[in-house]
Amino acid sequence: MQSYLIHLIRHGLTAGNLEGRYIGSTDLPLCEEGERQLKELRKHHPYPEAEVCYSSPMQRCLQTAGLLYPDLTPQVITDFRETDFGAWENKTAKELAAEDPSFVEWMEGGKAVTPPGGENGGWFMQRTCAAFEDLVDGMLRTDTHTAVAILHGGSIMSIMAAYALPRAKFYDWLTQPGCGYSLRITPGLWMRSMVVEAYQTIPMEGKPTQDEQTAHLVLDAARAAADHLYGEEKTDKEPTNDKNQA
Repeated sequence: MQSYLIHLIRHGLTAGNLEGRYIGSTDLPLCEEGERQLKELRKHHPYPEAEVCYSSPMQRCLQTAGLLYPDLTPQVITDFRETDFGAWENKTAKELAAEDPSFVEWMEGGKAVTPPGGENGGWFMQRTCAAFEDLVDGMLRTDTHTAVAILHGGSIMSIMAAYALPRAKFYDWLTQPGCGYSLRITPGLWMRSMVVEAYQTIPMEGKPTQDEQTAHLVLDAARAAADHLYGEEKTDKEPTNDKNQA
């Protein structure tokens, strides 16, 4: 049966990432370290080929698309933009802990909290998933077999948690800047159950073997990354309120 491939890749580092700030609606560019890392990744590891490139409208995603896929002109999907952290925007956890009790409650108890003046986590996931469904439907309708989407960490985790097989929690799908996942879309399965197969991580170390293209390996890599940066205690918190997803 004919299948379609879409590759989700997280944008490179920004100064806000390096400083541990909650960066969502702030339209930061890549920092020098972020550009350098992406160039090194592209030089030493193969990125999957694609017929078309989609991107969040944020600078950091568009610049990443230009560095990793210089031969493709990114098609901007507005609803792939990062969440708006409102009053938490561009602040560190230390700063927020000193001024916002609701932030402390969220950090300590996993309470679902919408940042003051910011975007509700459910709304963020809803618009992100709606944009992904439109993207997939468009690929099927136009018979576009390979695509890449340059997104934010939270956007990728939202999509993977909602649609990817094998099933895993939101933070299990955490990925590093310049990295991501390859998804296989089978039209019948998508139209019947709206699920996709996660079959490899991006970028691969050299040419992937058959064993490396299993969903179990993808999930193991995702969980290892999540454990490294978050630890078990954070897996049940509201997904859109963490600086590392930006």
